[in-house]
Amino acid sequence: MLQFITHQSDRFSIPEEAQMAIEGGCRWIQLRMKDASDDEVRAVANEIIPLCKENDTFLIIDDRVELVNELRVSGVHLGKEDMDPMEARDILGPHAIIGVTANTAEDIIRFKGKDVDYVGLGPVHFTTTKAKLSPELGIEGVKRVIDEVRANGVELPIVAIGGVTENDIEPLLAAGVNGIAVSGAIINADDPVELTSKMIERLQK
Repeated sequence: MLQFITHQSDRFSIPEEAQMAIEGGCRWIQLRMKDASDDEVRAVANEIIPLCKENDTFLIIDDRVELVNELRVSGVHLGKEDMDPMEARDILGPHAIIGVTANTAEDIIRFKGKDVDYVGLGPVHFTTTKAKLSPELGIEGVKRVIDEVRANGVELPIVAIGGVTENDIEPLLAAGVNGIAVSGAIINADDPVELTSKMIERLQK
């Protein structure tokens, strides 16, 4: 399971990034435009929505629950400072995908029995795409968190995030993740379409 997270870059527009990830076989896009206005996010989302529909691709938007509701996209990803996921569930209804951010086992265990769909756990490594960065976990840290979470009976899908590269895929899968979320590695690749395709292949082995 690969989630591609958009990020402003000098090379591509955000719709171009989404297009390349989809061409590479990614079926899960997170539109993340932290410093943009709702109008800017809405305009970009309206360019990406048809692409996602044509290719059976989930589109989730970072943080903006009201926009998710208005645009009827697949769901929302909520950071630790964002809306409470249960409040988002009330607004978006039972079918929306709701993802949450976590840095520790405690962060994840508190969602036990709650109606969230996945947890983004990280950062695995240092990443330039996020301004306020929590301490890096590394692969070992990811494994420790997942072991503790599973020992506490929490079966939520866990997606590793933060500076993840192609070579991290096998070690992260061995650590127990259910998927990865990638931004910079794909945007900065010589051939983003090819790298997306390779990553998906490695995730499916």
